[in-house]
Amino acid sequence: MTADISSSSRATLTLAAAIERWPIDGAFTIARGSKREAVVVVATVSDGALIGRGECVPYARYGETPEATVADLNGVGPEIDPATTMRELAGAAARNALDCALIDLEAKRRGVRVHNLYGLSARQPVLTCYTLSLDTPEAMAAKARGVPHLPLLKLKLGRDGDVERMRAVRVARPQARLVADANEGWTADTVETLLVEAAAQGFELIEQPLPTDADSILESIRHHVPVCADESAHDAASIAGLMGRYDAVNIKLDKTGGLTAARLMADAARAHGLAIMVGCMVATSLSMAPALLLAADADWVDLDGPLLLAKDRPNGLVIRDGWIMPSEPALWG
Repeated sequence: MTADISSSSRATLTLAAAIERWPIDGAFTIARGSKREAVVVVATVSDGALIGRGECVPYARYGETPEATVADLNGVGPEIDPATTMRELAGAAARNALDCALIDLEAKRRGVRVHNLYGLSARQPVLTCYTLSLDTPEAMAAKARGVPHLPLLKLKLGRDGDVERMRAVRVARPQARLVADANEGWTADTVETLLVEAAAQGFELIEQPLPTDADSILESIRHHVPVCADESAHDAASIAGLMGRYDAVNIKLDKTGGLTAARLMADAARAHGLAIMVGCMVATSLSMAPALLLAADADWVDLDGPLLLAKDRPNGLVIRDGWIMPSEPALWG
């Protein structure tokens, strides 16, 4: 089921997009590299009286750039037809920003919260992972000790020394729930040994251990810990291809092309018996708020983007001890 934006489609809508840069608190490091700011694109849709906003993170891993995404969005012209424009946009990030902006606008036009558009009950707080950037075992353990109030930690792995990283964080936080993301950094020779170690340290999930073009080996090894697809799965159509290789899937709006497509992907994942993580890129609360609509039914939630920033946008999400409160209308939806 998708939100009905037909009333918006009968109005004259204008679309504008711009790049924003949000400094990260320190650095965010994964197996593919490091960055010190979140570069996002914000789409604004207006009917002349009200505006809706959507935020996306164009990701180089998928051949996207902020500049190309802005050009994609602004290139459709000052007046848009929602259905046609969504089909014509080239990038998934661009479609995400527009889809979320249209849904935000429709909620405002109807004077209801976004969950009412979908016939859902009011949203409740959800527990998010808190991500520990890839670093030395000692540094990651120190970071883990420094957030004793956060009960669910996600380790970025994918380089030599991952055994020591997992052990160090477990010693630092013996009671914490742990998941990890290898960002395609493990190999056919190491993956099973590292999964055994992850099980020994009580990890609940390992995300994308192998490159997308080498993950067929997951069909022939024992999953000592459930394995979650990220880079290997983008939309509902990709779910069937995960069977036999993965136990779960990470659904990100920037991969699916928006909340509407993400809901379809979640339905497909459940139909195939896969567990669900709702994830994010590093971004502001405006990116996280639409994803919260999926989070209530997810097995793991990883929407900690605002916690990784030096400063969030006004009216941002309230996160207490890892629990994300429902968004306010002033932010989105």
